[in-house]
Amino acid sequence: MATATMERGTGGEQTRPRTTVLIVEDEAHLRVLYEHELRRNGFSTLAAADGRDCMDNLIFMDVDVVVLDLRMPGMDGVDLLSRIRGEDRSIPVIINTAYSQYAENYRTWAADAFVVKSSDVSELVETVRKVAAARTR
Repeated sequence: MATATMERGTGGEQTRPRTTVLIVEDEAHLRVLYEHELRRNGFSTLAAADGRDCMDNLIFMDVDVVVLDLRMPGMDGVDLLSRIRGEDRSIPVIINTAYSQYAENYRTWAADAFVVKSSDVSELVETVRKVAAARTR
């Protein structure tokens, strides 16, 4: 199980653990946007441009939640999700795609949540918050 980074209070005391979100997105501008918004909302972030980078992060870093694009060059998100589940079934995965027609099947792929990409990332941030909270219970 991943261990989150601890935040420090103003007096240096440890407060609550920070959730680390791995963003798997092949489009650089979207990776930067998601990282910015998630950090602004109190999350730690890691980023991966493809399946290989994602798996490296899962092996070598502490990851609490994965945000996963489906359409990527090389290994697509569906294949990558299968590999993630083979590595660690306990890590929540949120599918984040522009293709709303996949919403009906996301549970079949063993994902924990589904978000349609939008220029307003508040739904993604809120979904990450809910999935992370459910994991810590």
